[in-house]
Amino acid sequence: MKRVVIFLFGIIACMGMQAQSKRSISILGDSYSTFKGYVVPDTNAVWYPQKPENNDVQDIRQLWWHQLIREHGYRLCQNNSFSGATICNTGYDKEDYSDRSYCTRLWYLGDPDIILVFGGTNDSWAHSPIGDYQYGDWERSDLYKFRPAIAYLLANLQNRYPGTEIYVIINTELGDDVTSSMKTVCDHYNVKYIELKDIEKQWGHPSQKGMKAIADQVAAALEH
Repeated sequence: MKRVVIFLFGIIACMGMQAQSKRSISILGDSYSTFKGYVVPDTNAVWYPQKPENNDVQDIRQLWWHQLIREHGYRLCQNNSFSGATICNTGYDKEDYSDRSYCTRLWYLGDPDIILVFGGTNDSWAHSPIGDYQYGDWERSDLYKFRPAIAYLLANLQNRYPGTEIYVIINTELGDDVTSSMKTVCDHYNVKYIELKDIEKQWGHPSQKGMKAIADQVAAALEH
């Protein structure tokens, strides 16, 4: 019996070490990364799931990040995603989104090995002010414009999470000004970006097929 107990303890210990050896991922996202019951904090607005006739993503296992961690040996640290959120503090109809913006939520991502920033979609759709490139000395008013806000975001992610790999995921079908601005600011901070291609959508949001394409493209970039 003693040998059996020791043997079982060894298996459990190895399993624990194996789980800890998996690299952890935190997500800072918008509706594309939300699913009811799978966002932190749980007061964040979610988009998925919708009625099946509107979008066929109906199970958490179909979400892009869940496929990524499940199929490629990662573990989830935290998913701080908020449906409708903008990177900057200006949202739809010029409303103040500082309660949900990426600039506000960047501080609450746990202690991950990798941070995936998937945003800019709502800034593009809401026609948030683009602003000028600005890489320091930000004032609160600057964060209501996209270019200063994404610079503030990346600079503070690097300072808040030293040694953590940071990737920015760029959606398809964004305004040219938003896409080019994201690339320019990423290059300034030497942050890698993943520019998505051919993502199928329903109601403006990834379908099952689109989610699979996102997972595959992000995985390829992380493993490159």
